[in-house]
Amino acid sequence: MSRIGRKPIQVPAGVTVTIQGNEIKVKGPKGELGMTNNHNITVNIKDNVIEVSRPDDQKENRALHGLTRALIQNMIKGVTEEYKKILDIVGVGYKAELKGNNLLLSMGYSHPIYFIPPKGIKLETPTPTQIVVTGIDKQLVGQVASKIRSFRKPEPYKGKGIKYSTEIIRRKAGKTAGK
Repeated sequence: MSRIGRKPIQVPAGVTVTIQGNEIKVKGPKGELGMTNNHNITVNIKDNVIEVSRPDDQKENRALHGLTRALIQNMIKGVTEEYKKILDIVGVGYKAELKGNNLLLSMGYSHPIYFIPPKGIKLETPTPTQIVVTGIDKQLVGQVASKIRSFRKPEPYKGKGIKYSTEIIRRKAGKTAGK
């Protein structure tokens, strides 16, 4: 059995989980999330404990067992406490600012970059060189952070660009002089 898949999920107070066929919906204080479950995986709720089970040991079912449990756990965590990704901007003249809900990036190109966040994502700029992406959907927060990072990925010589705050840029040695 999957080590992750067989762990029960505790549903905290203030969170309601409803299952209708293959649809799983989680509602909490921060918002509501939903997903469509694979028809082979069974999800049961009993006494505020969710258990995920599979019918047999086929490779696909084994893979979906742990995945389904992890997705439900991430939805429950998202509606109780939001997910957050912090991006740092490194480079002279590189900066970010909010114009309403939209993000304006000056990244050394001949034009500014306007980024319009999708619904459910909140952007903040505590300093001109830091961007905070928050939301209840873990996958969407990571995708938006990755998209913002892709506007100017960090380069290995000086480390200039947009990087995650926990990311470590491996530096390369530059050119060595003469003979």
